[in-house]
Amino acid sequence: MEQRHLGRTGLRVSRIGLGTLTWGRDTDEHDAADLLKTFWEAGGTLVDTADVYGDGEAEYLLGRLMEGLVPRRDLVISTKAGSVPDPDRRFDGSRGHLLSALDASLARLGTDHVDVWHVHAYDPSTPLEETLQALDIAVASGRARYAGASNFCGWQLAKAATWQLAQPGTRTRLASTQMEYSLLQRGIEREVLPAALDLGIGLLPSSPLGRGVLTGKYRADALPPDSRGASDHFAPFVEPYLDDTAGRIVHAVSTAADGLAVTPLQVALAWVRDRPGVAAPIVGARTAQQLTAALSVEALSLPDEICRALDDVSAPVHRYPDHDWSTL
Repeated sequence: MEQRHLGRTGLRVSRIGLGTLTWGRDTDEHDAADLLKTFWEAGGTLVDTADVYGDGEAEYLLGRLMEGLVPRRDLVISTKAGSVPDPDRRFDGSRGHLLSALDASLARLGTDHVDVWHVHAYDPSTPLEETLQALDIAVASGRARYAGASNFCGWQLAKAATWQLAQPGTRTRLASTQMEYSLLQRGIEREVLPAALDLGIGLLPSSPLGRGVLTGKYRADALPPDSRGASDHFAPFVEPYLDDTAGRIVHAVSTAADGLAVTPLQVALAWVRDRPGVAAPIVGARTAQQLTAALSVEALSLPDEICRALDDVSAPVHRYPDHDWSTL
């Protein structure tokens, strides 16, 4: 699998990443082992997790698999911290919480460092410089090799990255940002993506298949019984992408797939993988068969005319002040 630099750093990652959101909850150890082995054998390196996935079980399971299945040195492990199970405070970006969470992650993963450590989301209750200092300490202490920020909006990401760049050699630059990005969700193109491109931050798209809807398996009249959209805890996650607008985009993807003799999954994933600024979409397959289907996109590059057609049908509304005011 082709390797790409993560932002403006020397770290290289596979251009498709493996997500572990369901590990330890919907994905058991046997299925996780099949997924990791399939990914590794295909040349994949980037494995993404978080301390809250499965209440820590995802990291624990990944750590167990690295003991005997896949060598730690062959993987680029990315994890996140900052989400908390508190209805009154969803995110805790305090230095104390973040560093304690990192230590707990390392213990579950069974490793002395992670390759990329992300703040899971912006915490308005904590001074940003305190949150960023936790990243500096993690990298300086060797517990993390690189750092990033997940789910920051445009001004938050730009402020954080600029703060880190203000003292090169003292503060660790932001290597990456993980954000939802797909043909069904192009909101980051307004401000986040331009900021990331300008500041040398690599984009790791989550839900690159539109929460599974871009595979074409969802129909208006019925939900596949084994799909996430039919499960109790994932149904609210999928439902927003089952409207008429999404249906038109899915139809366009399916039409393009028929013309290229490939699958809608391959078309949707190839589109986001090759967008400007993207380092590696994170694919959260449930089975090794699904993952193999996603990894088959390695051999596919979409023709320019297909990309333009998909761009047009899924184009978000960008008006003042997102575009040059003089053109409006």
